Amino acid sequence: MTLVEEILVKQLGRVDYLAAFEAMRAFTARRNEATADEIWLLEHPPVYTLGQGAEWPGVDHGIPVVRADRGGEMTYHGPGQVVLYALVDLARRGIKVKQFVAMLEDSAIELLAGRGERKPGAPGVYVSGAKIAALGIRVSRGRAYHGLALNVDMDLAPFAAIDPCGYPGLAVTQTRDLGIEKSMDEIGAELAASLVWKLEHA
Repeated sequence: MTLVEEILVKQLGRVDYLAAFEAMRAFTARRNEATADEIWLLEHPPVYTLGQGAEWPGVDHGIPVVRADRGGEMTYHGPGQVVLYALVDLARRGIKVKQFVAMLEDSAIELLAGRGERKPGAPGVYVSGAKIAALGIRVSRGRAYHGLALNVDMDLAPFAAIDPCGYPGLAVTQTRDLGIEKSMDEIGAELAASLVWKLEHA
């Protein structure tokens, strides 16, 4: 077994969803046992994305809709949301999928300093019942991609036009509304550092 200790963290700025999606798939398809894991931090222009089990929406919200190959239902990405894509060779690290999902959730929960929580059967992170972080991953040949999207300081209105993550009427919130003053870059860096530590100590 080849051990690759390095985890590369890349700040990519604002990237079109489809371009990031295709880049993740290409990276995962060409990687081998010697490829270092990578964490990508970015934000997307406004877009709705559909997980594998999601139905195509019957209405036009004026925002692009993209079918992704991650798990989960429909969600919204937009400016002011930190997106963390974790391109991790789970098989090489001996990490199970449920364990990896918990690592992603725990990274956000720790950032929220005790206010974040899980909901049984509903991946992601919640604050007082309102969703603050959506989560969806895909694992191919033991290698994960996609990841976590944390609402920081964004227009939440587009969430109201859908059933976020398949839950009608689900409230959403963001770190700004919780009084967390940290910037997008600071929050992204904290999330990435937390996840890196968890991966290195798994």
